Amino acid sequence: MKKFKIKSGDTVVVIAGDHKGSEGKILQILRDKNRVIVEGVNMISKHTKPSAQKPQGGIDKKEASIDISNVALAENGKAIRVGYKVEGDKKVRFSKKSDKAI
Repeated sequence: MKKFKIKSGDTVVVIAGDHKGSEGKILQILRDKNRVIVEGVNMISKHTKPSAQKPQGGIDKKEASIDISNVALAENGKAIRVGYKVEGDKKVRFSKKSDKAI
């Protein structure tokens, strides 16, 4: 299983691509594809056929995935790098910029 330094629920900033500079929370990590779904970033329009739940059908807006290499953990709106250190019995992520635990 692949390891990433970001987790679901982290606030990230997009550092490359069409949505560069956008900030959002990670909703899901797709480990097998090296992609993440970020809240409010890379929105697509999905056309849906009428069904029992939605008799009207219509167009739904939803987030599409973006490559994990195009996002970085955010601290005060800026991209940061992440390191690990052991404090007591626990392994803790920390910001290399401010040296604070995340």
